[in-house]
Amino acid sequence: MDNGASSYRRFLDGDDEGIVEIIRDYKDGLTLYLNGYVNNIFAAEELMEDIFFKLVTRKPRFASRYSFKAWLFKIGRNAAIDYIRKNKKLLAVPIDDLESYVSEEENVEESYLREERKIAVHRALRKLKPEYRQILYLVYFEGLSNSEAAAVMKRSRHQIENLVYRARLSLKSELDKEGFVYEGL
Repeated sequence: MDNGASSYRRFLDGDDEGIVEIIRDYKDGLTLYLNGYVNNIFAAEELMEDIFFKLVTRKPRFASRYSFKAWLFKIGRNAAIDYIRKNKKLLAVPIDDLESYVSEEENVEESYLREERKIAVHRALRKLKPEYRQILYLVYFEGLSNSEAAAVMKRSRHQIENLVYRARLSLKSELDKEGFVYEGL
């Protein structure tokens, strides 16, 4: 997963499907992130729509020193801060108290990123050979020991150890192809 950079490049080159992919992939996470700032889901949804509208109409240059997602969320952060400044008289929470929401925002963002990681891992697992999928599922998702997995798959413990090793390498390779590194491998 290249975090949307290739989709954005395709969009800039005239392929409207690129922006559709970006919106589909990032609208929920961006909305949750924005909600952490403005503490109003409806305002967060409007901000998210405004951000994507600006991407479509203004076509800002993507700073490739960050991941696309980081760049998009940075735009979102700036939009949320502008919204807060414009509407600070209307806020029920004093602007000084917004710092307390930072930890809540981080929790929402961490939860979202964990879900994104799980989705990427499951997507990569589907691309593996069935026996690799099976052994990774048994050992990592079901928590079976190598001996228990050997009994389930009717193989020796040594064969299972080799299979786990090859399956992990294959999974890591699939995740690397998508530009994603899962810290558990």
